[in-house]
Amino acid sequence: MLLLRSYTPWTVPLLAGLLALGWVPSDLSDRARDPAQTPVRDDFDGDGYQDLAIGAPGATLGGQKGAGYVAVLYGGPHGVSATTRRTVISRTTQGIPADPVADQGFGARLSKGDLNGDGYADLVVGLARRKGDAVIVWGSPKGLSGGTAVPATNTQAGDFDGDGKLDLALFRTDRAPGDDPLGSTATVWTGPVTRSGAPARKTALDPEHLKYYDVDDGATGDVNGDGRDELALRVYYGEGGYGTRFYTASSSGLKDATDKAPDGGYGLAFGDVNGDGYDDFLAGSVPDDAGRITVAHGSASGLGPRSSWKSYSQNTPGVPGASEINDLFGSALAAGDITGDGIDDVAVGAIGRELGYDDGAGEVVVLRGTPTGLTGTGSQVFTQDTPGIPGTTQPGDVFGSAVRLLDINGNGHADLVAAAVGEDAGNGRVYVLRGRPEGVVTDAGLMVGGKVLGVPYAKARFGGAVG
Repeated sequence: MLLLRSYTPWTVPLLAGLLALGWVPSDLSDRARDPAQTPVRDDFDGDGYQDLAIGAPGATLGGQKGAGYVAVLYGGPHGVSATTRRTVISRTTQGIPADPVADQGFGARLSKGDLNGDGYADLVVGLARRKGDAVIVWGSPKGLSGGTAVPATNTQAGDFDGDGKLDLALFRTDRAPGDDPLGSTATVWTGPVTRSGAPARKTALDPEHLKYYDVDDGATGDVNGDGRDELALRVYYGEGGYGTRFYTASSSGLKDATDKAPDGGYGLAFGDVNGDGYDDFLAGSVPDDAGRITVAHGSASGLGPRSSWKSYSQNTPGVPGASEINDLFGSALAAGDITGDGIDDVAVGAIGRELGYDDGAGEVVVLRGTPTGLTGTGSQVFTQDTPGIPGTTQPGDVFGSAVRLLDINGNGHADLVAAAVGEDAGNGRVYVLRGRPEGVVTDAGLMVGGKVLGVPYAKARFGGAVG
């Protein structure tokens, strides 16, 4: 019997339009961990600042429509910039293997971390379709350069065996053209991974179950404090429905524990939202198309029982507004410490949120972490109409289609990165808002897109992934 719970499939026209754009919810989790105990995760050039990677999987490169690229903005004392300290990586970049391929969607999936143990985070660029291999782009004192192909469509990085070296879970899959999934193969590469693409060893991951699903995305985090990362996957199981598979880490490898974790199918993230030192697991779901997120707190014994799980929605006291059909609250998730109090806060994408008559305009809700867990008290809501955010709300922008929390200026406060992949009829844009003790502020907001960077931008779906 397959241990995957189901919920109502995506049924709204907005989502059909998003899938046509190639959108997939992005929810790479951002976790504050002691760098002395764990590998470097987000710093490509070793300067002590977290860096931002943005996928544009729909861009035309080398005459190939939908070939895709990744823009990298390097963090610094003044944050990131669209004009300085940035680079663009594609199949046309020197050192990146293979040529541009139409509809490959290079940059549709991103994962990162120090895979070879040299002290610099590396970037793994995944694909939208099974038309080639993902690429590890290697970090260095000068930033990202050079690439090594790996046999995967998408990947997730985590220290699954607790040895202090990052491992890499590789998934070879595709997007099903119809109702039935095509199936996935999965392998865990034990780190370190050499620049020639050789891991310490390879282990198959859950072939019994994953052959029935298309692995879409995922997240990693340590829920029991044993130094080993758990793995959560969003999978397509057919008939338009998505769900979650969950694996606990042990000395003998990742073990299926899907029945012990909340099901979602939308945003997935890990973060310590109650400050007890254990990562908590957050899963977004939309059984009624309005959406909610469910939090299972971590502990020394792992995730708490179902009776202790807590759910949050736009009807949670303190959250501005109210749940409405098609909001899709929880379609994207990220965790990180915005206020600097040592407790992770959570950014929630609600991509279907209607603002006025603008269907699918989208918004991002920030929920505060406290010693008792998430709360709606003091929550913030951001849209493209929020004062200080450049641009204006339009139908189908899907602001919040991807979210990330990164401390890009090293001040101890995570900054909010929010994508609007549908902006300008699919060109896409990404917004960066600063974190401060009082929360997210807009007085130093940055808007970036392909046109600003001087690279191909038409239908690029800029912000299709952020990492």
